[in-house]
Amino acid sequence: MAAQRIVVTGATGNLGIGLLRVLSADPRVGAVTALARRRPRWALPKIDFVEADVSAWGLTRVFRDADVVVHLAWLFQPTRRPEVTWNANVLGSIRVFEAAAEAGVSKIVYSSSVGAYSPREDDRPVDENWPTHGWPNAAYTREKAYLERYLDGFEPAHPRTRVARVRPGFVFRQEAASEQRRLFAGPFLPGSLARPGVIPMLPDVPGLRMQVVHSDDVADALHRCVRRHVSGAFNLAADPVVDTRFLADLFGAKLVPVPAFLARYALATAWRLRLIPATAGLFDAVLHLPVMSTVRAKSELDWQPRRTAAEALNDFFIGLRGGAGGATPPLAPDDSRLHEISTGVGKRP
Repeated sequence: MAAQRIVVTGATGNLGIGLLRVLSADPRVGAVTALARRRPRWALPKIDFVEADVSAWGLTRVFRDADVVVHLAWLFQPTRRPEVTWNANVLGSIRVFEAAAEAGVSKIVYSSSVGAYSPREDDRPVDENWPTHGWPNAAYTREKAYLERYLDGFEPAHPRTRVARVRPGFVFRQEAASEQRRLFAGPFLPGSLARPGVIPMLPDVPGLRMQVVHSDDVADALHRCVRRHVSGAFNLAADPVVDTRFLADLFGAKLVPVPAFLARYALATAWRLRLIPATAGLFDAVLHLPVMSTVRAKSELDWQPRRTAAEALNDFFIGLRGGAGGATPPLAPDDSRLHEISTGVGKRP
């Protein structure tokens, strides 16, 4: 098989940097065009960075002669201007899909999310056939669900373009710690709190649990989707499911019962006061997420997460305590001096 040319959108974010490492090291990959709104100051073999915004037109020419387009670009903020995230995430993704089809790309690999799934009342794991109507009260879940519907129509309209969708749980890595704190917790949460023995109590909210996965394990699954003759959706998560008891044990904290409505009210108030950037609607969405089965990814991709949920979270908390980040604009650490710390991504030219 001839060496592949891959195009990756959102290449400098949490998922992108892990995937670029894998693609760069794969001898079967000939070249990678990495799209980002801002060019990073580091380099990897075979990776050519191109400044491009998926919310603008003109992508077809970038996709010409590509074998696979991996679409990772996503905008989480500003939550106070949903029309901005809709234009970038929904309309931008549609531009990516249509441009790929127009350019004759044979495969699209798209990073969807557990957030696309409809709620389930119990914790029995759902497979990839569970409805993907999202949760209506959060922009993130609405947008992810909308794109699932769009791709349902796109695939029969473009039978020459194979589509694989990965649906990971919450994705963590050390280098993304500062970015994720900025996106979801805001500037008033000290990273120094993310260590055992410092937080004496944690709220025990009924129904609050989530599935997590390390970013490198998602990159591995994306790479397998690129290389294999597969299509359809693949759930990605590491064991075990993370609930409040799990977090309390991790931090050595005592659980204090807190009703969901009270937790939601506190988050909504903090958002209105601009103390946090994440909305109460996103908290609602987390409470209604189903638990995913990862049987299909393990059987058809031969995928197995290398890190447990605890290991993925510990990696993130280490980064949070140290204000860690990566040498790309989205993953920039809180302290610019940390740019000088080696992240393993690559050497700056």
